[in-house]
Amino acid sequence: MMDKLTASLHLPVIGSPMFIVSGPELVIAQCQAGIIGAFPALNARPAEVLREWLAQITQHLAQYNQAHPDAPAAPFAVNQIVHPTNDRLEHDVALCAEFEVPLVITSLHAPNRVVEQVHGYGGLVFHDVTTLRHARKAVDAGVDGLILVCQGAGGHAGRLNPFAFVAEVRRFFDGPLVLAGAITKGEQIAAARALGADLVYMGTRFIATREARAQPEYKQMVLDAAAADIVYTNLFTGVHGNYLRQSIEQAGLDPDALPESDKSAMRYGSGGSSKSKAWRDIWGAGQGVGAIDTLGSVADEVATLKADYQKALDHLRRL
Repeated sequence: MMDKLTASLHLPVIGSPMFIVSGPELVIAQCQAGIIGAFPALNARPAEVLREWLAQITQHLAQYNQAHPDAPAAPFAVNQIVHPTNDRLEHDVALCAEFEVPLVITSLHAPNRVVEQVHGYGGLVFHDVTTLRHARKAVDAGVDGLILVCQGAGGHAGRLNPFAFVAEVRRFFDGPLVLAGAITKGEQIAAARALGADLVYMGTRFIATREARAQPEYKQMVLDAAAADIVYTNLFTGVHGNYLRQSIEQAGLDPDALPESDKSAMRYGSGGSSKSKAWRDIWGAGQGVGAIDTLGSVADEVATLKADYQKALDHLRRL
C-alpha cells in the first residue's frame, strides 16, 4: 500500500493539513501537481459538508487520472483530530471509509480505533507526534507511519531538533517517517531524505498560493514575515504552536507577554469553542516563512521545489 501511495509522487512531499487554509481546491491542486494533498476534516463545517468535499476531491482526481493515464495525480489525505472533545470523529472516519480515503493523518490522541477502521478498507494511517512518548504510543496503536513534528513547524509543533528526533525514533521504528518543521525549500527536502525521512510535511509554503483558503491579509503576512516573526505559545489551543507575531499584535495582544494556557483549553467539537472562534484571526506559520516571497499557483510552487530539489541532489552527487 505504501508503494501505491508514493508511486505517482513527483516529490516526496505531503501538503500539511492546515486549519482554515486547506480546502478541496488546494488539495486537488497539490495532488495534480504530484504531491499528497491533505485537509483537516474539521475544516468542512458543518459536518455534512465533509461528504461534499470528499465527493468533489475524488471526482476531480478520477477525471484527471482518466485524462492523464501516464501521469496520474497523487493520492490525498484527511486529517482526523482524535482528541476526546471531537464529537465528529466517528462520523468523519465513517465517511473516510465510505470514500476509501488513501491516507488518514491522525493527531492529538492515540489513534487505536481509527487505525482499525482505516485498515478495514485498506487505507494507511500516519500519526502526528512531537515527542518520543507519543511516537511509541502511536506505534503500539498500529499506525503505518509517523509524522515527526519538530521545532519550527507551523501550527502545533514540538521542541525537538530533527537530528535527534529522527535518530531516536529509528531505534524502534523502521516504517515510513515524515519530517515536519521549517521545510519550505527543495534543498531542505533533500536534507530530510539524507537524514532518513521518507517524506516531508510542508504547510507554510502553500499558505500564500492562489488555491489556499487563507485570507488575503494572511497571505501577505506570510510573504512579509521572517523567522523572527514566529511566536511559540500554547495560549490559543492549549497545545504549543507557532504563530505569526503580526496577527497576535492585531488581536491586541503582546506577543512577548502571552499568558500560559493548558490542555483543558483544547476543544475540537463540531461547533468549536468560543475561545477558538475568538482566535480565528491568529494565524499559524512555521519558521521557514522567511524563504517565501511569491504568491503563485500550487503548480508553480511545486515546479520550483522540484527544480531546487534536483539541484540539491546533483550538488550532493558532485560532492
